[in-house]
Amino acid sequence: MTDKTLAVFEGFEVRRHYDEKADKWYFSIIDIIAVLTQQADYNKTRNYWKWLKNKLTEEGSQLVSHTNQLKMQAADGKYYATDAADVEQLLRLVQSVPSPKAEPVKQWLAKVGYERMQESADPELSLNRARENWKAHGRSQKWIQQRMSGQETRNKLTDYWQTHGVKEGGEFAILTDIIHKEWSGLSIKNHKNLKGLKTQNLRDHMSEAELLFTALAELTTRQIAENVKAKGLSQNKKAGKEGGKLAKGARLAFEKKTGSRVVTGANYLGAAQKKKLK
Repeated sequence: MTDKTLAVFEGFEVRRHYDEKADKWYFSIIDIIAVLTQQADYNKTRNYWKWLKNKLTEEGSQLVSHTNQLKMQAADGKYYATDAADVEQLLRLVQSVPSPKAEPVKQWLAKVGYERMQESADPELSLNRARENWKAHGRSQKWIQQRMSGQETRNKLTDYWQTHGVKEGGEFAILTDIIHKEWSGLSIKNHKNLKGLKTQNLRDHMSEAELLFTALAELTTRQIAENVKAKGLSQNKKAGKEGGKLAKGARLAFEKKTGSRVVTGANYLGAAQKKKLK
């Protein structure tokens, strides 16, 4: 997931999608429910939302019928249809959940919507907010620089895919996982499991070395794809495997020379969040 598709509220990551045509954000309802109930267990949150949907429908509320289903990335790296709502709909939904977080969430949602308008006028604000968010979570300046540089490399790769017959969403996820598995030896899902992550963005919990080799694999993949003029999923799979393998060779040489493993279980989860995930 890219930074633009995530928002963070008190350590909880909320998936979102920006509709350019409507000029508004849509947020994952289950993620908002997780914040309101302070529940990190996805299954429990999903069951609560299922119960609440039935309750609202029985009460004659039109809120459920007005929600959207959008494809959003799940913890396994794949994209699934997810109940989503815009800020206005969520502000009404929040009133249906008894929670001490209701008012802070409403203020946060209003703020996120306003920030989008600001960022449309001045995209640099989005980058600055990302820096401040990572800094607030204890990342070093060097890590932040590496993270942003890696994101730029990632964006150039997905731009290539987008203009060469690769479908955004599911096919992007397939190619990303191929590249990742080739260089690291682990699928994205297994890498997240190693770090004890669930819905969190894997890249936000990588070390500088992990970010570096991820960027190297994606940079090499793009250059190979451009060189052979790869089109569609099948041809870009081959480019992804080759790019990942070249980065794997560099990783193995690095590990042999330094005696340090690149892929580790280290993460940036706070103590409270780690406790919830156990």
